[in-house]
Amino acid sequence: MKFFFVIIASLVFAAVSPVQISAQTVPPGRKIAVVDTRVFLDNKTGIKKYVDAVNAVNVEFKAAAAELDAMALRVQNLQKELQAFQDQAQKGVQVNQAIVTAKIDEYTKLSREYRFKVQDNDAKYNSRQVAVVYPVQRDISIALQEFTKKNGFVVLLDISKDRAGLFVSWNPVDVTREFIAFYNARPATPAAK
Repeated sequence: MKFFFVIIASLVFAAVSPVQISAQTVPPGRKIAVVDTRVFLDNKTGIKKYVDAVNAVNVEFKAAAAELDAMALRVQNLQKELQAFQDQAQKGVQVNQAIVTAKIDEYTKLSREYRFKVQDNDAKYNSRQVAVVYPVQRDISIALQEFTKKNGFVVLLDISKDRAGLFVSWNPVDVTREFIAFYNARPATPAAK
């Protein structure tokens, strides 16, 4: 009985599939185009509003990043010192246990503080990205939809997302530059707070 059901289901699927596939083909005269959103962030030729938003957030967190880099360097130096103590002890060289204990305590405290600051900084950075960059990304998304309709494209693909090599053989129209010009020519929208 199950075998019979599988055969019937397969026949129904086979009968319906060609109709669905042919209904999804691109009508004559319609276009498929690609856009490379990585170019949107190019400082010279990209979307100025987007570049400015991303740069504003990065500048805002530049001091915090420098502080985290300095802390990471201190943690690495403490690791090297502790490794040197361990190497000396293995060679039979007498090491001052009080100094080793103090360095271990300093390393433990600094490592914990570093991890906390990284997590805190990441949360703050992500929050600012959402507040400053996301509205611009949303605006770009809306403009991409307008651009697609205005130019009669059926599909507009983002080739920066194609990391798996899904597109095997096709000859698309790359409209990245045209879209950037279109977006930059639009009237300014209110800036996000």
